Amino acid sequence: MAVYPNSSASAPTFPILHSTPPDSTLPAFLVSTNRGFLPRNDPITVLPSPFQALEDLLQRMPIKTADGSPGLLATGSLGEAVKSLPDLTEEVERVKNDLPLMNALYRDYSFLTSAYLLEPCHMSSLRGEGYGLAREVLPANIARPIARVAELAGFKPFMEYAGSYALYNFRLEDPTKGLEYSNLRLIRAFENGLDPASSEAGFVLVHVDMVANSGPLVAGVEQTLAAAAAKDRDTFDEGMAAVVTALKRVNAVMNGMWSHSKPKEYTSFRTFIFGIAGQSMFPHGVIYEGVSEKPMTFRGESGANDSMIPLVDNLLSIPMPSTPLTAILHDFRAYRPGNHREFLEWVAARSASVDMYGFAMQDSRSAALYLRAVDQWLPNQLQAVLNLMNTVADRFEHLPGCDDIMDVAKIQQHTLRKEVEKYCQERDVEV
Repeated sequence: MAVYPNSSASAPTFPILHSTPPDSTLPAFLVSTNRGFLPRNDPITVLPSPFQALEDLLQRMPIKTADGSPGLLATGSLGEAVKSLPDLTEEVERVKNDLPLMNALYRDYSFLTSAYLLEPCHMSSLRGEGYGLAREVLPANIARPIARVAELAGFKPFMEYAGSYALYNFRLEDPTKGLEYSNLRLIRAFENGLDPASSEAGFVLVHVDMVANSGPLVAGVEQTLAAAAAKDRDTFDEGMAAVVTALKRVNAVMNGMWSHSKPKEYTSFRTFIFGIAGQSMFPHGVIYEGVSEKPMTFRGESGANDSMIPLVDNLLSIPMPSTPLTAILHDFRAYRPGNHREFLEWVAARSASVDMYGFAMQDSRSAALYLRAVDQWLPNQLQAVLNLMNTVADRFEHLPGCDDIMDVAKIQQHTLRKEVEKYCQERDVEV
């Protein structure tokens, strides 16, 4: 895996890109102020000729192919088709220094891996028999190349949110129109996602649309931390205002999720994005033939792997309680691009070292902006967020523009307390 230089968590600055020219020697994912957490250039959409056999198989794979005809997954024929796929590991070695291509190959082999392993579950579900059991052995012609491209691109050898399923799985229908939602299309799909109006396409592309707003968020965080270190109040407030504005845009996109992806149609492609770890269809894990004799387990892709919310967590130094959910979210850190992980670690360390929270609390306008950022934050621990909001508000007699926010927060906290008490009483446990 390529390592981007000068990315120590203890450094006063982080190498955030401010432009993203093409460079095949750099990883596909590097944090920038213009692309945020999206890949620094648009994903590679079609594999080069040495990988034509893989390209052809992937185009034939979806339940509904690009031309609308039934694909291999529609009839349970993928397992048989995989037998004729050559092992392309040697071809990978010939182009291993082209890191964006390694990411494209990782995306494509991860789609094939999940489809192959979970195809029996899909067919069992169609028969109304539940998910049943998945395949427990990944053949060497898939296992060896995915293990190698995952190593080179910096991922686990299984489908991940950023590197394969979502953020490296879009193309622009018209390059001149940029990243507007109506211009986004999927590159790979399991069900009917090659139709941009499908629920599978909507589910993935809304996430792409959300992350398309992460560039200004990264820029706001960068400005906020630099200003806190310099004790520059005006610049700090400008940075925090930029963070709040970016979060509002992200949340506005997220709130439109189910207008693009119908909840009742989620199960039609959900089967193929299960992970291995902790799933009943993989009771013994998966043997990666030619890679490891011991079963391997990995979590599936999840929007919880996205880097935007942890970024806000770390900037605001929101304290999280010790709960099973928090432990899972910590585990998700390993399922992000390496540069994203390093950036998040740096933000957490830098926010603490410059006492970003303390600096914000020294001024009512800064504190109000901090509170607005918390209010926009997507809580993985609602009680922690509500407690923090009350802590901030209690420090000041009045915070400009925050009366409505705190009225709602107090109602939410009261409601949550009642719900927790009811839950515990029903189960005879202490609150």
